[in-house]
Amino acid sequence: MENPPKVIRNYVGNKIHLLISREEPYVRATLAQLRRGIGRHPGSMPDIWDFTLGDLPGEFHSQTGDPTPGEWAAHIALTLFALHQQGKNLHDEAMSVSDASKPDRSLGHAVRTLVMERGSDADTAIRRRFGVVVTSDSTEELAHHLRGLIQLLRNDGIALDYPRLAEDLYKFQIPALRDGVRLRWAQDYYIVKGKEEEEYEE
Repeated sequence: MENPPKVIRNYVGNKIHLLISREEPYVRATLAQLRRGIGRHPGSMPDIWDFTLGDLPGEFHSQTGDPTPGEWAAHIALTLFALHQQGKNLHDEAMSVSDASKPDRSLGHAVRTLVMERGSDADTAIRRRFGVVVTSDSTEELAHHLRGLIQLLRNDGIALDYPRLAEDLYKFQIPALRDGVRLRWAQDYYIVKGKEEEEYEE
């Protein structure tokens, strides 16, 4: 398959776009179901199969009974998006930003924005949380620690590019690509820091 990470990125983007196009009662019910999948393995909840596994290309489906990187990436991204969106109207305040006309919202960028919103006193604590996410040794550990960061972003109304996060989550599970994801998250964190501090000085 050509560029599997991009396929996962597009898959999650299409699922979120589908939600945005639906009526509010359906959106609320689907997001509530997805939130119940947080911390669970892909495929363990039949109620969300259609959303997390439906239309996923067959090449990403497990043949061994253990979730594949694609199944994990889609499941984590979509369930955490539902957590991020909790308490907010999807049509008025979407917590997934992936429109090319809007500012980039990679994980590193979003976390740095969180620090800027809360002030320099929050830098050390938030950076420590971010570091725990980045240095996770397993997919389950990554998802667990990422959940805490998403709750902080939700509380401050800071959106995240979930299709891009799904792509990053896929790559993070591939040993040869993991350090590249870590590096880009760090670059985005510090590049945003530099830009915003320059604007502040002006």
